Amino acid sequence: MKILIIIPSYNEERFIAGTLDSLLHQSTPVDQIIVVNDNSTDGTLNIATQYQETHTNIKVVTHQSSDQNLPGSKVIRAFTYGLQQVQSSDFDLICKFDADLIFPKNYIEMIVSRFRESEKSGMVAGHCTIENNGNWILEKGTNKDHIRGALKAYSRECFEQIGGLQPSIGWDTIDEMLARYYHWEVITIPELHVKHLKPTGAAYNANAKYLQGEAFYKMRYGWWLTAITGAKMAWNKKNWKLFTDYLKGYQLAQQKNLKPLVTVDQGKFIRSYRWKGIRSKFGI
Repeated sequence: MKILIIIPSYNEERFIAGTLDSLLHQSTPVDQIIVVNDNSTDGTLNIATQYQETHTNIKVVTHQSSDQNLPGSKVIRAFTYGLQQVQSSDFDLICKFDADLIFPKNYIEMIVSRFRESEKSGMVAGHCTIENNGNWILEKGTNKDHIRGALKAYSRECFEQIGGLQPSIGWDTIDEMLARYYHWEVITIPELHVKHLKPTGAAYNANAKYLQGEAFYKMRYGWWLTAITGAKMAWNKKNWKLFTDYLKGYQLAQQKNLKPLVTVDQGKFIRSYRWKGIRSKFGI
């Protein structure tokens, strides 16, 4: 399998060398790594360029964008810009990785083996871990049915059928739901751990507080599913103010009549999948 990795990078000078080193020393070689310098103001570009000069499979491009780090839109626009620099049809796997990850040596080998198990393997990944008092523990929000946005890998056919990635918060849920809608398998490998050096969302702009509720609206969750999901997320984060922010974001999106990111049928599938998951937790 020919493997393409795209790494959107905004002010990642502390981490990007470690990420690239871990990818360059994989037991299964990577054919192409594209580092997208997303308008960084630190030394990210210089570090990435040094790697480009010594490794033929690394290419560095610069994307001019806003310095507002809003969830979803900035990183996916950078990713898409990187994808436009190559012929995606030349690759079998398309990966979107963050620039603050340390991959075990067998990471690519393990995900490739799972893609090869079935023609319907659409997305595959391990799990993110974060450091806690010297120990590496699973990042909050980890579950077997969800691949974190930091380490997505798609078969090219799956990626193309879901229409690529949406530049919006919630993109890393929409991609999985659409993959399932089109009968692709979304696979996690629980024992395959990746070190995540910067907690998810640590650098997000404060203006993002209503965007999660907006994402629920754009995914056609409906009011009650939004309320239940928002309550669960706020509980997990031990911050009930988030619950009101999520509901407010949904309400604002509804008032603005924003265009959903999925079709009516896709929205129906997403709601059904979510309600089924909620009922299963109660043994229903």
